[in-house]
Amino acid sequence: MSFLLKFILTAVLVYGLSLVLPGVVLGGVGSAAILVIVLGILNAIVKPILKVLGFPITVLTLGLFLIVINVIIVKMADYLMATFDVHGFLNALLFSIALSLVNAVVDLVVD
Repeated sequence: MSFLLKFILTAVLVYGLSLVLPGVVLGGVGSAAILVIVLGILNAIVKPILKVLGFPITVLTLGLFLIVINVIIVKMADYLMATFDVHGFLNALLFSIALSLVNAVVDLVVD
């Protein structure tokens, strides 16, 4: 039950982020739900690989390179979905940070 509630809340808040943030275009709430699924799959499969490959840079930047990895994941989702579009690196960075904050709030509220 809590998984479904987290999924729905995250999808609605992602759609809200797309309305608020400039340079982020999302087709609708259905597209937001698909985006949450795509981001979950990318975070489960691609992110660990990028973390291992980028470990030396992550150590040198004291962990700040993990933000760049999150941006790469968002841009990959942009590439994979026709109904989701992020214009530029800075907009992807803002969306990634906002999405991390939204996920933290959803986890606090639901759990």
